[in-house]
Amino acid sequence: MATNFEKYAAKGNEIVTMIAKDIQAPKDKAARVLRAVLHALRNQLNLEESFQVMAQLPMILKAVYVDQWNPSKTFRRIHKLDEFIDIIREEDGKNAGYDFGNDQTAKNTVRAVFRALSYFLSEGEFEDIKSVMPADIKEFVAASIGEGRKSF
Repeated sequence: MATNFEKYAAKGNEIVTMIAKDIQAPKDKAARVLRAVLHALRNQLNLEESFQVMAQLPMILKAVYVDQWNPSKTFRRIHKLDEFIDIIREEDGKNAGYDFGNDQTAKNTVRAVFRALSYFLSEGEFEDIKSVMPADIKEFVAASIGEGRKSF
């Protein structure tokens, strides 16, 4: 069985391009914010839910999702959207100031990632994700994907 790595790369580039256009930023920035959001998200989901998310992601995003993941590590539970944004910034490391800027810019950037993910994750999967999140994050995610998919 031949593996078509170009196909996997193309699908990854597709989502990065969607995010880059949405946030009007270079693709390298879009890739970093995607990685940071995926890592922050996975650290809030239980193992079963993480596997369900991964099952729907394109192959290349599965690799990004699991990069440096320690599923046995206990992560701090968050209760507010601001905490989630802070965790995303921590996941982005030294680029966080540039990639996420002020709180409003950070929220707009994270919304763009959720909108792009809505092309790959089913509505049911988003419902599952929202069901394990605190209320204000649940509302944020719903509003992000509810704003409609953009034409790219």
